[in-house]
Amino acid sequence: MTPITSGLIGFVLLIVLMFARIPVGFVMALVGFLGFGLLTSWGASLNLIARDFFSVFSSYNLTVIPLFVLMGQVAFHAGISGRLFHAAHKFLGHLPGGLAVATIGACAAFSAICGSTSATAATMASVALPEMKKYRYDPALATGVVAAGGSLGILIPPSTIFIIYGIMTEQSIGKLFMAGVLPGILLTVFFILSILIWTRFNPDLCIAAPKASLQERIASLSGLIETFLLFVLVMGGLFIGFFTPTEAAGIGAFGTIVIATIGKHLTWPGFIRSLQETTRISCMVLVIVAGATVFGHFLAVTTIPAQIGQWVSGLPLPSFAIIGLIILVYFLLGCLMDSLAMIMLTIPVFYPVVTTLGYDPVWFGVVIVLVAEMGVITPPVGINVYVVAGVARDVPLQTIFRGSLNMMAALLLTAILLILFPQIALFLPGFMK
Repeated sequence: MTPITSGLIGFVLLIVLMFARIPVGFVMALVGFLGFGLLTSWGASLNLIARDFFSVFSSYNLTVIPLFVLMGQVAFHAGISGRLFHAAHKFLGHLPGGLAVATIGACAAFSAICGSTSATAATMASVALPEMKKYRYDPALATGVVAAGGSLGILIPPSTIFIIYGIMTEQSIGKLFMAGVLPGILLTVFFILSILIWTRFNPDLCIAAPKASLQERIASLSGLIETFLLFVLVMGGLFIGFFTPTEAAGIGAFGTIVIATIGKHLTWPGFIRSLQETTRISCMVLVIVAGATVFGHFLAVTTIPAQIGQWVSGLPLPSFAIIGLIILVYFLLGCLMDSLAMIMLTIPVFYPVVTTLGYDPVWFGVVIVLVAEMGVITPPVGINVYVVAGVARDVPLQTIFRGSLNMMAALLLTAILLILFPQIALFLPGFMK
């Protein structure tokens, strides 16, 4: 059996086992171990899996993940997400579709201290959906907005996927974070415009909330101030080169705990739950990374990535057409599998192609994260939709999908602009040291 044939069989086995609902990290590790053993030796394969798992779980660079996860979990259990929505509600709730707009704004702000799409969706669903139900918002509008808004969690820094991409491709995590800021703001604006257009042509979808007084608006700003301070502390320090991403994560987590404690918003049980959730999520991510590392070494000995790179580079197509095909593949895969697993699986294959074509790796990272955002709200495996469905148990799954797909135009428009004007992503990183 040739190495390429072994690699193709490995891919098929990987997909079959993933659809069998076996955890993706274990699947990639198992297939990688078996494939590497068949192509080399079982002794070498045993050494490989032991070395890869140890190197991942002892990696200093990867400590940034649990620290940023802790930052988001403490913020959630301290009620920062609720205060963000409350502030947005007071300022925007009186507009047509105002609560939906407020939800997008709160999602964007919470994403700046969270870094996870599913966590952002789950958090804002529990906060925003009861309020929108109170004002008789159409279920498709309410749930679709939360699912789409949650996707901002992997674009607006700090993003777990940016961290993984940066480590895998040896790109600056700080530059990737900065590259996500302007596209994140742009996508937020397009989401808001989508809601305003949606409710303008169909005003029966919702009822406007009462207009809040100036005093009420000022009183609601505490959540925004907390988030702004944390974002400036973490991203500002990274931007001026005052500290590394790992140091930024540690300072962000510590700062969140201090702010929550001073404000008396964080209880001891809430802190314990934050630690428990951080441990669970971090272990899940690290197992996926370790499994993908093993599978990546198996792919390397099959020579498939190199062969694909040579084949694609030799196609009689312009470079923008090739990058378009790659983006299409990412979109289709995003509809079928978890975004983190997809990134881990495909980067060894497509990254060499992208660099060969001369595209900026930082720009490409932002593009694939944006495309991954589309995958989390599209059937059949739109993870954010299932997260929202777990909170809104009275809303049919197809209704949530219908609502989230109405927000797809904003994602497509942002992706098109990012492809046509790469400086949208590369402007801020250009100022970094």
